[in-house]
Amino acid sequence: MDKLSLVHPLFAERVRQLFQKLKEEGYDFIVTQGLRTWEEQNALYAKGRTAPGPVVTKAPGGHSQHNFGLAVDVAPNGTNGLDWNLTHPAWQRILALAPSFKLSEGAQWRSFPDNPHLYPAELPATCEQFREKYSAGGIRGVWAWFESLCSSQN
Repeated sequence: MDKLSLVHPLFAERVRQLFQKLKEEGYDFIVTQGLRTWEEQNALYAKGRTAPGPVVTKAPGGHSQHNFGLAVDVAPNGTNGLDWNLTHPAWQRILALAPSFKLSEGAQWRSFPDNPHLYPAELPATCEQFREKYSAGGIRGVWAWFESLCSSQN
């Protein structure tokens, strides 16, 4: 399944446009994660805490933009598979280009940089407002809020 099919369509289109620009420059990126359920988020949060493995997130369920279909994790797809070397020029290029497609990246977060994480530039990095909108109208309420932010900036 196309992971972009489960995130907000406007956001997905921005990611596709960014990927197209990167492809024109010779870089191939893929989405490794899109929408994540709160249960999946809680399982990730447990890693390094109550489950084996290293800590991979500071966000429990409801505290990640992924839980609302408004974030993706991406990685360069090289000839030898996914490239997680953050010094690779492909990583630097995506970080440089993302803002021109109205995308912010978790690499800018100071407390817990999340290099493969992209989300709409109109949205805050924290999820308090996401949870408020979700409790009032579910994921459609969150998406309507995002759409209203987009239309108010045009």
